Amino acid sequence: MDRPVLVIGAGISGLGVSRFLQQKGKTVILTDQKEIKEKEELEALGIQVYDGGHPDHLKRTNYEFIVKNPGIPYQVPFVDYFVQHQVPIYNEIEVALWYAPKMKVAAITGTNGKTTTTSLLAELLKYKNLNSIAAGNIGKSLCEVVQNQETDIDVALEIAAFQLLGTRDFAPEVSVIMNLTPDHVDYFGTVDAYYRAKTLIYRNQKQHQYFLRNVDDEMVMQYCTDIPCQVIDFSLIRTDVDGYVKDGWVWYQSQALFEVSSLRLVGKHNLQNAMVASMMAYLMGVSIADIQLGIASFKGVEHRIEFVDEIDGVRYYNDSKGTNVDATIVALKAFEQPVHLLAGGYDKKTGFDDLVPYLSGVKQMYVFGAVKDQLKRLIPDAIVVDTMKEALDLAHEKAKPNEVVLLSPACASWDQFPNYEVRGNQFKEQVRKWKG
Repeated sequence: MDRPVLVIGAGISGLGVSRFLQQKGKTVILTDQKEIKEKEELEALGIQVYDGGHPDHLKRTNYEFIVKNPGIPYQVPFVDYFVQHQVPIYNEIEVALWYAPKMKVAAITGTNGKTTTTSLLAELLKYKNLNSIAAGNIGKSLCEVVQNQETDIDVALEIAAFQLLGTRDFAPEVSVIMNLTPDHVDYFGTVDAYYRAKTLIYRNQKQHQYFLRNVDDEMVMQYCTDIPCQVIDFSLIRTDVDGYVKDGWVWYQSQALFEVSSLRLVGKHNLQNAMVASMMAYLMGVSIADIQLGIASFKGVEHRIEFVDEIDGVRYYNDSKGTNVDATIVALKAFEQPVHLLAGGYDKKTGFDDLVPYLSGVKQMYVFGAVKDQLKRLIPDAIVVDTMKEALDLAHEKAKPNEVVLLSPACASWDQFPNYEVRGNQFKEQVRKWKG
């Protein structure tokens, strides 16, 4: 009799891999600390479901392998038990690709810029194959994609450091680490461990495949060594590299990819995101003409320096996906107008000192959530409130024409919201109410 597979965590990836493996004939057991709303539907498929905690008897089964939600640390006692007993633990991306050998993956990781780059790349890949899709850490789980679509497609895959820890054979056609700045120390224990996890993206790549290296990022250059595939260097500053900016155009080697002025997104960071997406698309076989069409028509990503509306000359931007200090710095650098900054949330233990030099353009800061007192100590004139809604109400009162109200929290949302999307949507709903 085949040994069962244990899936730990019933998030998007856990549900996707459970349904997928059950369809492939595996015996699947799914467990979660919380209630699983889909329990009846999953049990009707033949999946064994244990919610509201992990029963001890699950440790006494001989599993073929385990699929773990990336957000659950390996140090959690229930997971650590299987680590100590050397049971193989993977993530759903790895599992999906076992069953999709023809699928070509362009993989994007890094501390910031992943979602915009992945979303733009997915749009560019659609010019080559209409069924191409964004998956992984955004959109659908890769298992769901493999289960419901042809697998002879190109996928733009956002992959986080958590997910890279659970890969064994993962070898994308093209990969990139956008940048490296301190994040998720609460999960990894040290910044060094977090950076090293990111470099797993190219560990299995072959000589004919490509890794794009950001030569402008000191930590990328320090950590990305012994790369087994072809290295494509890119820069916004230098022109002696493979990808560069010159005469108002973005170039890959001697090929002009797109005109800088055709890009609708604000900020130099978005120029870099577009450069990377266009180079990856080109290496995946998208034509120059289609790259230029795709760049010119791309409007950006929800919750990432997203323009919401203008009220009485004040422009409102939702950057709820700015869940760390570096992301908020990037957002602040995108504006020349005075900014009313809304910041705060869950404490990821990375500190906020690096934010201080970039606050010169901030006219008023409003701090909320679990870290409000930490932020107030750094910026004494910050206005302290409990919730983001209170911060937004005050900013709406105080902001004047030609100023910007920016939600860019520099923190995760988990103290008051289930995720950054819910936080960003609350911000947008309130602004639209005022707009009427």
